[in-house]
Amino acid sequence: MSTPTRDRPSYATASKRLLRNSLLDGLRELLMEKDWAQVTMNDVARFAGVSRQTVYNEFSSRNGLAQAYALRLVDEFTAEISAAVEATPDDVEAAFTAGFAGFFASAGQDPMIASLLSGDAKPDLLRLITTDSAPLIESASANLDALLQESWIALPAEASGRIARMITRMALSYVSMPPEADFDVAADLASVMTPAITGARRAQ
Repeated sequence: MSTPTRDRPSYATASKRLLRNSLLDGLRELLMEKDWAQVTMNDVARFAGVSRQTVYNEFSSRNGLAQAYALRLVDEFTAEISAAVEATPDDVEAAFTAGFAGFFASAGQDPMIASLLSGDAKPDLLRLITTDSAPLIESASANLDALLQESWIALPAEASGRIARMITRMALSYVSMPPEADFDVAADLASVMTPAITGARRAQ
C-alpha cells in the first residue's frame, strides 16, 4: 500500500480538500443567484449534494463558511499578484500595477463582495474584513511575504514582512469601499509601494 509523501497528500486529505472546495464552489454559485443574507447552510448542502450536517462539520457555522470563502479569495487574489510579478521581471512598479489591477478586477466580479456592497447592511460580512479580519490579514501577509522573498524581488525577511502587511491592509481597505472609477488606483498604489520595495532591495 502506498504511503503519503511530503509532496503527495493522503487520500483523506485530498478528499477533504475536494469536499471543501466543492462546498465553496457551491456557495459562489448560490451567491450568483441570491444575496448572502438569503443563503442558508441547507442551501449549500443541497447544492453540493451532501447533508446539512456535513456542511456544519466542515465549517462549524455560517460565519465559518463565510470566513473559509474569504480565505480562499485571499489565496486567489495573492496568486494574481504573484503571477503579475513573475510575468514582469525587474520592473517593480509595472508588476504591482498589474497585480493590483487584477485584484480589483477580480474583487469587482466576486459575488460575495458584491453581496457585501449591495442591499441591506451585512454586519457579519463587514466584521469579516474589519474587526475579525486577523485570519485574512495573516494569510494574505504570509503569501505576499513569501512572494517578496522568493521571487526576483528577493527582499530580506525583515523588510518583506513589513511591506507584505502594509500591502495587505491597504488592499483589504478597498474591499468595503471599491476604488473610484475616475482614478487608476492600481497605478497609484504601485507608485506608493515601489519606493519602499526598491529601497529595501538596495539596502541589502
